[in-house]
Amino acid sequence: MRVGEAIHLDRTDVDLDAGVLDINDAKFRKHRRLPLHQSTVVALSQYAEVRNELCVKPKAPSFFVSLAGTRLLDITVHQVFRQLLQPLCLAAQPGTGGPRIHALRHTFAVTTLREWYRSGADMDGKLPVLSAYLGHADPASTYWYLQACPELLALAAQRLERQVGEPQ
Repeated sequence: MRVGEAIHLDRTDVDLDAGVLDINDAKFRKHRRLPLHQSTVVALSQYAEVRNELCVKPKAPSFFVSLAGTRLLDITVHQVFRQLLQPLCLAAQPGTGGPRIHALRHTFAVTTLREWYRSGADMDGKLPVLSAYLGHADPASTYWYLQACPELLALAAQRLERQVGEPQ
């Protein structure tokens, strides 16, 4: 999910019994339903339980709330993420400004693509699914991750070479 999509989740958008999230009015005013891994359902259920104990009368219908019971702010989420990472002493790569929460989304996409390439999966069949899951307008937007990761680009090139044969 994008940070803004998580911030804008309302309690009614989260169905932990069915294990799905409804992302409403996302980028390009799109809607999508995301299936959740069971470990995510457990983590969100635990969060909701603690949230409900600490914030009996929330001021907003949002799923994720601030200490005041209001909807989270984008800037605050980014600040808290950086604060949580400080004890880990992660060195920033030159010119990057350090780890960003959006990198989690990038890592998910790259890891998924890498595993599909390594397993020999049908990329033409699977890429539209990943594209929809990420909320991209079309699979061409998802192909950007190939360019952003040299390892993925190498795996894609290896597969293409196998399909068309070695150059002569």
